[in-house]
Amino acid sequence: MESRLRVGHAIGKTEEEIAPELMKQVKMHAPDEGPPALSSDGKGAYPKAMLETWGKVPEYGGRGAPPTHLKPGKDWQFLQVIKKRKGGKLESVRIKVIYGDPEEVKAKLGCHTAYVERTHLTSRTMNGRLVRKTLSFSKELRFLKASTILEDAIYNFTRHVKTLRIELPNPSKRARWQQRSPAMAASLTNHIWTVKELLTFVLVPLCTNT
Repeated sequence: MESRLRVGHAIGKTEEEIAPELMKQVKMHAPDEGPPALSSDGKGAYPKAMLETWGKVPEYGGRGAPPTHLKPGKDWQFLQVIKKRKGGKLESVRIKVIYGDPEEVKAKLGCHTAYVERTHLTSRTMNGRLVRKTLSFSKELRFLKASTILEDAIYNFTRHVKTLRIELPNPSKRARWQQRSPAMAASLTNHIWTVKELLTFVLVPLCTNT
């Protein structure tokens, strides 16, 4: 939330297929931390994926059979926005808190999925392959995956986000704000990249001793 950085994506036909992969990518970004606060619709694949990724088996207390089921952390926060539609119209909205204190979760995440929907709109604006009811869709899955990777990189490094700007210590009439990209807000770089810089940047693989 603080940086708007995109840390992963998963492409598949169902939420059950992509949720475990997406949670795995999020954990790779911060392996020593627990899951971030999440909200989703009512389909319900993400709570299970969170358990499979971050859940832990409780310590054995010495009585009865040893526990085998994964348990969520006490600080987890997750809610579902369950929408009921009838005849194409929204009939009701129900909020279901899966993990965490209900009041704290609702105060932090809000009772909506607006952030997710806004991200989807940004993606469709940047990536023509995601626009609905057009002929610009990808004919092969590998092209969709490649375009999505490029879109994420362009978004993270080359686009400034208005909500991430910070006021300069000595503002002038010409410049009051320092514009920042998600990568700048996440301390991955100190400037907004050009697309040319992004495409010509050489990644050096890390050497590990085995």
